[in-house]
Amino acid sequence: MKKTAILGFLLLFFSLIGFAQPMGRVLEGQVFSSRILGKNARYTIYFPPGYEASSRRYPVVYLLHGYGDSDNGWVQFGEINRLADAAILSGEIPPMLIVMPDGEKSWYINSYDGKSRYEDFFVQEFIPEIEQKYPIRAEKRFRGIAGLSMGGYGTLIMAMKHPELFAACAPLSAAVWTDEEINAMPLDRFSGLLTSLYGSTATHRLTEHYYRNSILKIAETAEAEKLSTVRYWLDCGDDDFLIAGNCALHLLMKRRGIPHRFMVRHGVHSWPYWRSGIVPALRFIGESFHQF
Repeated sequence: MKKTAILGFLLLFFSLIGFAQPMGRVLEGQVFSSRILGKNARYTIYFPPGYEASSRRYPVVYLLHGYGDSDNGWVQFGEINRLADAAILSGEIPPMLIVMPDGEKSWYINSYDGKSRYEDFFVQEFIPEIEQKYPIRAEKRFRGIAGLSMGGYGTLIMAMKHPELFAACAPLSAAVWTDEEINAMPLDRFSGLLTSLYGSTATHRLTEHYYRNSILKIAETAEAEKLSTVRYWLDCGDDDFLIAGNCALHLLMKRRGIPHRFMVRHGVHSWPYWRSGIVPALRFIGESFHQF
């Protein structure tokens, strides 16, 4: 009787092991020394299920956080590891590495005075460093970028200013404002968020540097053919305070014939909205990694 019980327990134990789903892995707080930033740059990276046992090279998505968060925001609040694990194991998205840099409050651009050169860092140092260190297919067709709010703005900045680098981009609730919204923004909010970036003053907000980094201005003036080499997924909630700028971007891209998908779902500027939207965004990016 005892032997039968032990045998039954062992069978149950090994059957549970057999049915256990593999999980991805996250490394937080990784650093390397940046010459451009003049300090250590931090990032978090997600590895898909089966990574340790694989010898393959993977596509990559750079996933950008919002204002006030850091490189672990998408893990801590967005649960990206859990969501990506489930989507990869179900076949909804292909296996990929997801790299989450710490953009601090840089808005992922170079400031007007050169004190912050995050865009230069990201393009010239960060991408090459990551794609040399990890088994990544370092080609445009296997590289995507996504992000929320400030990170959605950064996603569009990187994709539109550097279309040669990315196959697809997926900004969620991107911080896109019209010129009218910028001029109408309360002074304390504008000063706290944007003055140090654009060199603006209370009476002169729309500076030359502002226009060089305005998503709507770039979408209006950049060569449409080059912009169209990137696939765009735009997603913003109908009750989000950024919906007007996102709608303006959609209409502008539509008028210029720049292909894109525009999602307006019910929701606000919040983590529940972004958690519900990140897998469809990654699925859209993942389609670019397939051969048709």
